[in-house]
Amino acid sequence: MRITTLVYAKKDGKYLVMNRNRKEQDENAGKWIGLGGHLEAGESPRECVEREAMEEAGICLHDLRLRGILTFILPAWGDEMTFLYTAKTENSAKEGCDEGDLRWVTLQDLMRLPLWAGDRIFLPLLENGGECFDLKLIYDRDGNLTEWILDGGKKKTWPAGNTIP
Repeated sequence: MRITTLVYAKKDGKYLVMNRNRKEQDENAGKWIGLGGHLEAGESPRECVEREAMEEAGICLHDLRLRGILTFILPAWGDEMTFLYTAKTENSAKEGCDEGDLRWVTLQDLMRLPLWAGDRIFLPLLENGGECFDLKLIYDRDGNLTEWILDGGKKKTWPAGNTIP
């Protein structure tokens, strides 16, 4: 299982997100996601997310908070566990990096962009400022979300075709 990080940095009521549109062989191609990536040898998830934010956007993070642990079941790419953070920044971000273009957006605007279906479940949870959550997202071989489980609760199904419920 791969271990990754993801951070949604906030400034002036907007989140910094990346349109993954510049990398070949990118499982996130065409999607808007937060900053982050794979842990390097000897790195903690926190160190990883701070490094990735600097590399991808040129920003320093503060008030970094672990908000969730995401378990992705991805038959096409391999399973992944992601440490999900929120943070604040005062820095201006670069316009992009070798992985994609960066943009500051409100949560409302972000929900209108092309996202993974599972992101539509956890992104609203970031706004409530609550405790860390555990979310399992189960995708099929075509990258469609089929089921999800939040905090060990009842398994829920996602609509066929990944339409927004």
